[in-house]
Amino acid sequence: MVREIRERYNASFSNEKYQRMLDEIHTEFPGMLDFRIAESPVFVGRDLKMKVLTAFNDIVDQIRKPEFAPLTRRAIPENLWVDHENPVPGCLAVDFAITQGENGEYEPQLIELQGFPSLYAYQAYLAGKFRKFFDVDRGYSEFFNRLNTMSYTQEMKSFLLGNSAPENTVLLEIYPEKQKTRLDFAITRKLWGIEPVCVTRIRNSGTELYYEKDGKKIAIERIYNRLIMDDLERNYPDLKLEADFNKAADVQWVSHPNWFYRVSKFSLPLFKSKYIPESRYLSDFKELPDDLENYVLKPLFSFAGAGVIIDVTREDIAKIQDPENYLLQRKIAYSPCIEDINGDKIKCEVRLLAIWPDGADRPKLMTNLARLSRGKMIGVDFNKDFDWVGGSIGFYETN
Repeated sequence: MVREIRERYNASFSNEKYQRMLDEIHTEFPGMLDFRIAESPVFVGRDLKMKVLTAFNDIVDQIRKPEFAPLTRRAIPENLWVDHENPVPGCLAVDFAITQGENGEYEPQLIELQGFPSLYAYQAYLAGKFRKFFDVDRGYSEFFNRLNTMSYTQEMKSFLLGNSAPENTVLLEIYPEKQKTRLDFAITRKLWGIEPVCVTRIRNSGTELYYEKDGKKIAIERIYNRLIMDDLERNYPDLKLEADFNKAADVQWVSHPNWFYRVSKFSLPLFKSKYIPESRYLSDFKELPDDLENYVLKPLFSFAGAGVIIDVTREDIAKIQDPENYLLQRKIAYSPCIEDINGDKIKCEVRLLAIWPDGADRPKLMTNLARLSRGKMIGVDFNKDFDWVGGSIGFYETN
């Protein structure tokens, strides 16, 4: 999105270099890379960066309001409620489509957000690989708030571990060795010593939790939570857990499971900003919009795109029995903005990754993620057999 920087990067690109980068990742973490890495990072100039930061802060302003918690209580399914909730989300991941405004300038539009961790370890690692193999301008950074690789690693370590030892901190998932994000888990263990532990291995001991390793009971003081409780119910309906997290009063969460639901598409109608498309609960419409073709229908309690209707009709809406559990969101038109080495334009989406420690007035932006797409939508199913698509990193202008 910055022509001079884009041209310099493209001139430095070759498929041989790209393959060497992938080979090095496979060598360092055999069998861990299970998703496509795009051939290019995203370069974000100062003007667009300021718009993205403004949109992010508009969202934070709403989350900080006292009424946010009661308004989002319904977002948490009763059977998935977990006690001992933290006062703030802990982690924020906010996705923006890159679009063009009426003046033709690029601007962000909110797509999705989560009060949940993302690929904090992997994204910093990937940025380093792009810098090693290609020409990335020194005036652009994968970090925010003047962080560099060393300070980022140290601050994330302090945030994730708190006052606990790595041994007493676990990365919680369901069968972590099978997850597509297992490369991030492996880098997390390498950087911060945090062990990925399957939720089926967790046990209660009074108000404490533990798991066994090499025949030894390991006390759990802190949980770096990567487990989506909804996934257990949807994908493992017959799985019986040994642990009762509601009894674990002595365990600290990063992030607490309830915040995954509070800060989600459920809360989209609560946010107002120039960079946030109109979103309303379906039950709030007395009359449907005349231009229904310009809206997307989303169920509130499904994830990873399940149940979303892109080309929604009045007939689709007439079938819905619980309109309070759906929202209509105005469609967003991605603007092809990344130029490949052949001059073709590619759409992109950027994700800001922030941490929000307990007691902090506001979250702190740390790093980011980017995704490139040639298909109708961002995602693997819409980008099969294409190049210059997939997951990537954004480098943001620092001056």
